[in-house]
Amino acid sequence: MPKNITISLKYLLPLLAAILAVSPLAVDMYLPAMPVIATDLSTDISMIQNSLSIYLLGYALGLILFGPMADKYSRRKLVLLGVGGFFVASVLLPYVQSVEQFLLLRFCQAFISSAATVVVPATIKEYYGKNTAKGLSYVSMIMMFAPMIAPAIGSFLLVSHSWQLIFFALAAYSLFIWILVFFFLPEANKVENKQEYSFIERYKIVFSNQEARLDIASSMVISLAFFSYITAIPFVYLEVFKVSEYTFSVLFAVNVLALMTAHFTNTRLVTRKGSRAMLWYGLTLACICATALLIVNIYQLPLAYTVVTILPLMGSISMIAVNSDALVITKFTEQSGTATAVIGTLRWSIGALAGPILAYFYDGTGLPFAGLMFGSVLIVLACQLVVRFKQKESSKQAL
Repeated sequence: MPKNITISLKYLLPLLAAILAVSPLAVDMYLPAMPVIATDLSTDISMIQNSLSIYLLGYALGLILFGPMADKYSRRKLVLLGVGGFFVASVLLPYVQSVEQFLLLRFCQAFISSAATVVVPATIKEYYGKNTAKGLSYVSMIMMFAPMIAPAIGSFLLVSHSWQLIFFALAAYSLFIWILVFFFLPEANKVENKQEYSFIERYKIVFSNQEARLDIASSMVISLAFFSYITAIPFVYLEVFKVSEYTFSVLFAVNVLALMTAHFTNTRLVTRKGSRAMLWYGLTLACICATALLIVNIYQLPLAYTVVTILPLMGSISMIAVNSDALVITKFTEQSGTATAVIGTLRWSIGALAGPILAYFYDGTGLPFAGLMFGSVLIVLACQLVVRFKQKESSKQAL
């Protein structure tokens, strides 16, 4: 192995973002090819659509396993394992002969890739310390280019050649990232006198921290709001308001830009204000916008009102998520990987509930979507009010 080359924070963050981008690329690039894959594998498209749920399940289970391992073993080696395993699965996927093989490889692809992504927040924490939220915002801002361009890349590759080329492109991307990681990703600094903990003990430590539990709950529930948006917005724009596919893509891209703007704003202010204050700024804006969105849908106002309320709401949601994550991760010196696994697993698990909840309350309007967004924000508000109350009580006892 070559001697690790020193890399500055300016280049480390894009590298970490590129590692994180592996999953959104794997999720979004093959979406346009689903009907073609179903035809080639002689199956229903519903089976190929299920591969998305299979991928999310594999990713969540991988986080549970690799999170504690990231606290005990070499993070750099875990990234190499995760990206390398993703590469192997991507190379094999174009050669599948049945839908069962396709689903199995997608599960394996997701499961092993989580070994790489679970390391990223802990690595940012190591280099940014109390400014972890700033680093997370930078990485999230850069990474958001992946879901923006992935469907377009997938469509181009599909039209140019075949659906198999999409997975070969993913393989090429992961191989490129593996080489960059091998030469440029520094190893984590070893914690002196670090106590050895078992797999279960690491999770107990994370869940036993009362304030962390409330911030984890905040991160989890605000993710429900985010996945509600991802699940419902195509229906709201395309079916309720009857916009064209082109208009929908423009509106969707604008909201992604709102997320990026919120992350950029957070990087500018969080070092001065702190993560807790920035979380409250985002939560205050979210309460206002979620209430407005609910009112807009109750009275079935025109499209412009929905667009104007969703834009700042999505930005505020991203600000809540990144700062609640930072508050959790910075609480744990030796269990940051485990904490990341807890956040990620709960986030993806509750995100999977958005579809069934919206389907249960379906009434042909955008009201269930607005109601779920509003309810999620209120639960986060309740969690943070409890945190504030307990902090005041602790301050009084200290005096």
